[in-house]
Amino acid sequence: MSASDTTVTTVTMEAAVLEHRDSRGVVTLTMNRPGSFNSLSEEMLAAMQAALDRVAQDDSARVVVIAANGKAFCPGHNLKEMVDHPSLDYYQKLFAQCSKMMLTIIKLPVPVIARVQGIATAAGCQLVAQCDLAVAVNEAKFAVSGVNYGLFCSTPSVPLLRNMAPKLAMEMLVTGDFISAQEAKERGLVNRVVAADQLDAEVAKLVESILAKPRVAITLGKEMFYRQREMGIEAAYQLAGQTMAVNMMDASAQEGFTAFTEKRKPNWST
Repeated sequence: MSASDTTVTTVTMEAAVLEHRDSRGVVTLTMNRPGSFNSLSEEMLAAMQAALDRVAQDDSARVVVIAANGKAFCPGHNLKEMVDHPSLDYYQKLFAQCSKMMLTIIKLPVPVIARVQGIATAAGCQLVAQCDLAVAVNEAKFAVSGVNYGLFCSTPSVPLLRNMAPKLAMEMLVTGDFISAQEAKERGLVNRVVAADQLDAEVAKLVESILAKPRVAITLGKEMFYRQREMGIEAAYQLAGQTMAVNMMDASAQEGFTAFTEKRKPNWST
């Protein structure tokens, strides 16, 4: 991809989230508060929510990459803000704001990839777990460390339990201990672990593989994937079968199967 192929939607370096969109429909959202290690402050949550909402309305978007500037990916909520506002109403609104942002990731019609270049703790680890895919550098570390400060990481436990086995998730939640990037991969928290100088190339491999498939198939499949996970097995099969039937009626699927029978590459317009 050349520099001329990239459109910078948000250009001010002061922005909490830098938003880049290229001609292929790849949207990169970069958390840009390295001084606070990209904590999920009220400002950061609002900026991320606004950016994700724009993607949700963009029919030409194909993939989202969530990245971060600085040494850390994200340490979770801004503890100073939390200490400065000791009220139940404030905490309820803060965690509801964060949960809304996390749910928006699930509801996006395109895959979301976490590009993890440093530590991810508490709600930062939650953000990695909530993304559809994740690539991390060897040096990255992960923890849900709220319990170390007297706060059980309840909201991070939601996607954490949906990424790894219950006992492995519970161990992280009750100890607050860090795990390495390789342990995170073994537990299912991240897909791939690479050297720092290979991070962008590895993310690009995932992006290119997704872009090679029809958007409609990915969109239908992602929605079904998360819906069926919360269902009983009979309802899940019913939903999956209906989704596949609808998918098969789309021109992209018809072209894909025709190409297979004709022993040629499919010619997808989207």
